[in-house]
This record gives sequence, structure tokens and C-alpha cells, in this order.
Amino acid sequence: MADINTAENGEFREAVCVDVGRVYDSCCDRDCLEDMRCYFTAESQTYINQAKSIRLKKAEVLNVYIDVEPVNFNRGFYSCDMTFFFLVNLEVFTSHNTCPVDVNGICFYNKKAILFGSEGSVKTFTSVMDDSSCETQTIGSTNMPKCVVQTVEPVALGAHLGKCKGRYEKSCYIPKNILEYLGSPLVMDDDDNTTVYASLGLFTIVQLVRNVQMLIPAYDFCMPEKHCCGDTTDQPCDVFRNLKFPTEDFFPPRSLDGDNPCGCGN
Repeated sequence: MADINTAENGEFREAVCVDVGRVYDSCCDRDCLEDMRCYFTAESQTYINQAKSIRLKKAEVLNVYIDVEPVNFNRGFYSCDMTFFFLVNLEVFTSHNTCPVDVNGICFYNKKAILFGSEGSVKTFTSVMDDSSCETQTIGSTNMPKCVVQTVEPVALGAHLGKCKGRYEKSCYIPKNILEYLGSPLVMDDDDNTTVYASLGLFTIVQLVRNVQMLIPAYDFCMPEKHCCGDTTDQPCDVFRNLKFPTEDFFPPRSLDGDNPCGCGN
């Protein structure tokens, strides 16, 4: 074993125990989300009912609600149930002679992934300070693995007008914090309203993470090398001259043959 008290010649200084999140299993996916029903506020629904045509401008992921449950009869595996909530931005044309109206709506998508997260039955208690008293309390938790979802903003593929499919259409409870993005309640009933069906392209990485204690080499304490700068007197042109020229934006990198780390098809 190397001398743990030296940091010369690139050798580590000491071995330290850290509590970190280890990724036990992960997967990546690309999903084409076709014809997701969009929900609107009463004001926006009025424009949708009068619409002659629409255009999907952009979409963003507002939040992902995740539920992790053990898989029965398959020890160590867990079901990650995810609900994606999207904010979609539309241009609504109510006639051929008027400018389009910008309208925002909410749509959602459910996704499931089965991943390996190992086993464990330990209860963890962490000391915290309770705001309501001067005593130090402990909060207990199980060591269930944690599901982490990474995604980029979805690709807006298209949208079209249509009639609601009534009670046969899949519905979802929309949380309050999602509704706050639009500022008003959504029209959830059908009542012969016209609605919008949007199609998005979604890239995701799903990981199952569990906290473990690991022994790692430590080289030294990390001191910041950058000095704090609070000078804001630079002129705009001076700031612009210091920017790196965006060569990659003018000459995008070429896609290499077979360069597909996720193994997804075209």
C-alpha cells in the first residue's frame, strides 16, 4: 500500500471515508410522445375554441413526479414510476386576417423504468435543529434507493386541434404548484370544448442511486484558484472582447459513424 502521508509524485495523501450516492443502475431513452392532450385556463380555452389553426412553438419540462416501489418477487429491483408535466406554448390563429395569440397549456406523460437498486433494511437517523424548539431532533428514514431523472428540454414536434375523447381519455391529477405556472384553474371538463393534442420528443436518463460509504484517496484540500471579482465597471465592449469566439456554433461537429452510446436506434 502506498504511503498515505505523502502527496509527492501524484500519490494520494490519505484514504478518507465519504458518504456518497452510488449509481447502482441506469438507463437512457428517447420517447416520441404523440397526441398528448393539453389543458388550458378558461381564458385560453376561449381562444382554442375559436381557433382555425395552431402552431406549437416550444415546450419545457416543469417537473417530474417520481414514485419508487420494490418489485414483487424480484429482490433488489425497483419500479420507478415517473409523471412528466410539460408547459407548451402555442400560436393560435383565430382567423386568417389577424395576428396569432400566444397561449400556454399543460400536458403530462407517464413513464416507468425497472432498475436494480440492491437491497438494504437499515433505518437512518440524522440530527437536525427543530425551528420550534432549542432541542436537537432526529429524523428517521429508510435506505430505499433514490430515483434521479435527467432530461433536456423536449423537442416540439407538432400539434393539432381535436375534440376530447371524453371519459375514455386518460386523465391525471395536476398538482397545485404546476397550476401556479398558468395562474388560473384549468378547464378539466369536456363540454364539447375543442382541445389541442401535442407531440413532443423527449430524451431522458434515469438512475437508481443509493447512499453508501466508500473509501477514496484524497490528495489535498481544494483551495479555489480564482480570485473574487466585484468590479462591474467594465464597458460592454470590453466584456464582449473577452468572450471566446463561438467557433463550434459556426462549424458544428460532425456526427461520427456508430457514435451512439445509448444504443438507441435512428
